[in-house]
Amino acid sequence: NTGDTVVSTLNANLQSIAYNALGDRRGAVVVMEPSTGKRLVEVSKPDFDPNTIGDNWDYLVNDENDSSLLNRATNGAYPPGSTFKVVTALDYFRKKGTFEGYNYLCEGSITLQDHTIHCYHNTVHGHEDFASAFAHSCNSAFAQIGVDLDRSEYVDTVKGLLFNSQLPIDLPYRKCNFGLEANSADALTMQTAIGQGDTLVSPMYMAMLTSAVANGGNLMTPYLVEKIESYTGTTVKSYTPKIYKKLMTAQEASKLTELMTGVVEKGTGSALSGRGYTAAGKTGTAEHGDASSTTPHAWFVGFSNVEDPDIV
Repeated sequence: NTGDTVVSTLNANLQSIAYNALGDRRGAVVVMEPSTGKRLVEVSKPDFDPNTIGDNWDYLVNDENDSSLLNRATNGAYPPGSTFKVVTALDYFRKKGTFEGYNYLCEGSITLQDHTIHCYHNTVHGHEDFASAFAHSCNSAFAQIGVDLDRSEYVDTVKGLLFNSQLPIDLPYRKCNFGLEANSADALTMQTAIGQGDTLVSPMYMAMLTSAVANGGNLMTPYLVEKIESYTGTTVKSYTPKIYKKLMTAQEASKLTELMTGVVEKGTGSALSGRGYTAAGKTGTAEHGDASSTTPHAWFVGFSNVEDPDIV
């Protein structure tokens, strides 16, 4: 019998663009359509040729430096760095009901109980409101924000965003890890608020979180199969978009979008400004292992066509 054809949601053109753009870096690119949950791109590098996997098996399974068999997009677990400030900002807004009236004097670092957090390159940001602290990714401001938040409510907000929970993904994946508790010390809280500490996420999860922001708070169930067709072209089964969970209100999503737009227009994501399309996003630099001897992870999460988002 002639088998059926699986039609995936992957966009071959976008997949090729992302693959080439990633070059020889270790890393991943995930692209989703926020309004539907379609998974358009999943690239992980270093990669391998599945046609010769038998011949190269011994090398691949012992390849600890490149870990080519690891799908970094869904199975990687990395500290999110400053991309996590989206979450901290969300909890702040839930507590205060506004970002207005916030002000902070950044002197390049903050020390509480003998624990010091530095801004990137020890940059002194000076007087900031909430939008500028977010746009400039001020670690000092967000470390203080984290300490000032109600810790129990902060933990509840994060867990409501599917941390430490099952994710609606139908292929193997790593759950997000969040270790902060209501009675955690200030030092861990400071680190957690800026995306360090014990927090670990996958690129796939960060794309899902960003999709919820872009889609008015609704997380669509991510899916990879568009439809199944018989050899004659008849549709055997089709898959339609479904809302998985409302992660935040439309107002909260709108306020986070404003902050993320500011990152592109006048902050750390300004490389995306003036390119013929609008974008909103958040950059992140995440330390891992022995920070003195390892290169930090570089992150970007965002979406294009801000008024009617098309890709995350």
